[in-house]
Amino acid sequence: MDEASPAVRWERRTEIPLFIVSLLFLASYAIRVLAHDMSVPWRDVCLAMTYAAWAVFIVDYVIRWRLSGQRLGFLRTHMLDTVVLVLPLLRPLRMVKLYDAVQRRHDQPRLSLYARVITYAGLAALLLGFAGSLAVYQQEHAAPGATIRTFGNAVWWACSTLSTVGYGDVVPVTPGGRLIASAMMFCGMALLGAVTGSFSSWLLQTFSRPGEQRPPGS
Repeated sequence: MDEASPAVRWERRTEIPLFIVSLLFLASYAIRVLAHDMSVPWRDVCLAMTYAAWAVFIVDYVIRWRLSGQRLGFLRTHMLDTVVLVLPLLRPLRMVKLYDAVQRRHDQPRLSLYARVITYAGLAALLLGFAGSLAVYQQEHAAPGATIRTFGNAVWWACSTLSTVGYGDVVPVTPGGRLIASAMMFCGMALLGAVTGSFSSWLLQTFSRPGEQRPPGS
């Protein structure tokens, strides 16, 4: 018998369907941004799909808020969910929960902690980079003095930003583009820190000798 709370059961049942809706949201948004010659009726269809997916996210958030019984405390304990609701292009960050659900069998993860962290970060970076490329391209490609004129430029910029390299050959010039850049920088540092910390911990565990005293906190 499943003794999990109603909120946990709801999340388990809706995680994969919501991921599919997230892909539909990203696909419809991508088509609207990249297909410049698309006819107006098809653009309206894509726009309707985008808003319909967003409505699903809102309904899911409200249901989980009601099931939690936390009222305003739900905002503090589900900060990422709240941010993703306002900025749905950041939904790739929720890939961690989906991947964890897929990898678990009888509550036992199939991958080690270090492998999971690196895999989570890689998947999140891939989807977040694509979403960020779309968003910054939409803001920049037609702006006066912009250096991000093509989607290829946007992808290159997203890769250099998420990796915290920042070559500076292409940079956003619009307020919206710079706001997106700030969010991408923060996410890039967080993902890189997670991977670096996990890899360093794995090295310490792998090469430590039996009986050797580890550094405090490791």
